[in-house]
Amino acid sequence: MSNLQNFDLLSVGITVAAIGILGFAIFFDNRKSVTNKTFLGFSLITILYGVFNYINYQTASPELILWFLRLTIFWAVWHAFSFFQLFYVFPEEKINFPPYYKYFILPLTALASILTLTPWVFSRIEQVVMGGVSNPVRGPVIIVFGATVVLLAGSGIFFLIKKTWQAEGKLRSQLRLILLGATSTFSLIIVFNFILPVIFNQLRFIPLAPVFFFPLIIATAYAIFRHGLLNMKVVTVDILTFLLVVSILFEVLISSSTAEIFFRTIIFILLLTFGILLSKSIRREIKQREALQILTEELEVANEELRKLDQAKSEFISIASHQLRSPLTVIRGYIAMFSEGTFGAITEQARDALGRVSFSAEQLIKLVASLLNLSRIESGKIKYDFTKGDFVKLVKGIVEEFIPYARDKGVELHMEDYADGSIPLLFDSDKIREVVVNLIDNAIKYSPKGKISVSLSKNASILLLVKDSGIGIAKEDIRKLFAKFSRSTDAQKVDPNGMGIGLYFVKRVVEDHGGKVWADSEGVGNGSTFTVELPIKS
Repeated sequence: MSNLQNFDLLSVGITVAAIGILGFAIFFDNRKSVTNKTFLGFSLITILYGVFNYINYQTASPELILWFLRLTIFWAVWHAFSFFQLFYVFPEEKINFPPYYKYFILPLTALASILTLTPWVFSRIEQVVMGGVSNPVRGPVIIVFGATVVLLAGSGIFFLIKKTWQAEGKLRSQLRLILLGATSTFSLIIVFNFILPVIFNQLRFIPLAPVFFFPLIIATAYAIFRHGLLNMKVVTVDILTFLLVVSILFEVLISSSTAEIFFRTIIFILLLTFGILLSKSIRREIKQREALQILTEELEVANEELRKLDQAKSEFISIASHQLRSPLTVIRGYIAMFSEGTFGAITEQARDALGRVSFSAEQLIKLVASLLNLSRIESGKIKYDFTKGDFVKLVKGIVEEFIPYARDKGVELHMEDYADGSIPLLFDSDKIREVVVNLIDNAIKYSPKGKISVSLSKNASILLLVKDSGIGIAKEDIRKLFAKFSRSTDAQKVDPNGMGIGLYFVKRVVEDHGGKVWADSEGVGNGSTFTVELPIKS
């Protein structure tokens, strides 16, 4: 086979590669869309039409030529039908076909395509031209074939023009481009593959049929790429695949033997298949990434909304706590005055009732204080006043304050002597005081009996240990102990009114001082030890 003859194979190969890649690219972009499915069908039928059209004039046997010609026009009928359907459904994803489509268009197409395989269209080959176009003897039904193709193609053009006229904006621009390509393609086919061969017996242009599809291919591709209907990464892969396929076809073009042509044609088919599968894989990956990006953006929006709600909640808690603080202080003051007899003697029954009210007021005051601390932490408004002071003196004073309360609860509280006498430290005494108060108060609260010891040590850092023989902590509860609103199951049983804010506040204050806090316990019923480690800053 000469290099000139191979050029026909190159034109067919380029057409097959271009429309095959484009067809599968659009189909994989949305496999549920009826438009995308139809375009893939249109692409595959175009390929079959081009391949059979090429083979028929590369064959020497008159009988084979006759059947390849019949198969060529068989696929030409379905090609016109797929063109009609493409522009009937474009650009919808779903569509319900009308009765005339099912009961007229489809039966007409099927009948016309079957007739093309009979002698009534091509009865025999009058002249065989190897490497060229053989001249068939036409039968009377060739008119049915021509009329069907013109009707289907013309109807497709009609729908495309109608939709272009009715469309607006971006869709109208796409339709104009495709209309231009479609009109050019079918004008060339009707003129060079039907009118000239049938009416004027000019057969020389029939082998160029694949080339006539380029206007539609290029216009459709440009409409898709220009308006961003496909991801550019996918487009890049499709273009590279096409270029590789064309390079193989050039190898076929310069082949000097049938074996080389066969071998390189197989490579061409494998490369085209691999390129389509690669494009599918990349498209799936890109869609997954895009879906993940959308979910990430939605999550960011949701997080921002939650942050605003959380901030509003913190502001509300802060305002409500401030408003509650003053009246509670007044209530506590008047209860103390009544209990002390400032307003006259009261009965034991009234004193007992005032005691219960005083206890409830104290609990409410602690709750308000905890809520205020929480709101300050979350709003970022917690402020520190670092001054130099004696850490031992601070802790010792707090222990002495709690000894009567512990004694009333039946618990022995004591502080082990610190050998060096004092620990000079730069810290916020008010905040650290709240830390120590929280730890000692919890130790007393969750120790129905037994002992509580407070100890201090100093080495590379300062350690404060509050050790009790109380209810202990389950190992699974230790890791979540310092989280906001987190309380162990056993702690909830002892004090159902707690909110789990105290230790959260302790952790924040200690960490803001550059330190650490943790808890140790041998398990439920075996007591616990809370340790605060502070860096030495004097």
